[in-house]
Amino acid sequence: MIYPIVVYGDEVLRKPCAPLTPDTLDVKQLERDMFLTLEEAGGVGLAAPQIGKNIRFFIVDCTPWAEEDPACADYKRAFVNAEIYEYSDEKKSYSEGCLSFPGIYADVSRSLSIRMRYLDTDFVEHDEEFTGLKAWVIQHEYDHIEGKVFTDRISPLRRQLLKGKLLNLAKGKYRCAYKTK
Repeated sequence: MIYPIVVYGDEVLRKPCAPLTPDTLDVKQLERDMFLTLEEAGGVGLAAPQIGKNIRFFIVDCTPWAEEDPACADYKRAFVNAEIYEYSDEKKSYSEGCLSFPGIYADVSRSLSIRMRYLDTDFVEHDEEFTGLKAWVIQHEYDHIEGKVFTDRISPLRRQLLKGKLLNLAKGKYRCAYKTK
């Protein structure tokens, strides 16, 4: 099933998400559906709030960045109940967009490496360090399950400059190539 993407203005994007338990839902099916949705929309990450589900679950597919970062080749993964507990002091800014913000991009500064505890879709626990572009996309998706969006991480001046575009998104005045809600 391909889900419609929730667009900026929907309150689900601003709520911290609830933990997922093995009996909450069929997490394997959700993973398959979210990867189909992500492929259809042409993104590199998707969090459950972006499809209207207030649960601590997100997926990443960094394979489109394999040419820029060989560590991203065939890198597709799902994360359950993730918790980033360490951020490197070293940061870098990249131009960032979001499927929930069609047509809006801004430079965002994020840590170059992170340490995170999470469960996989078999509910096996992992503790791992992520660096480079993988760390970048994971931080973006992690923000979603914490009730944050990428525009929270830009300067107040830049946010003010985007105010009109953000209001148009909230009013449903936008165009994009994928199904939205």
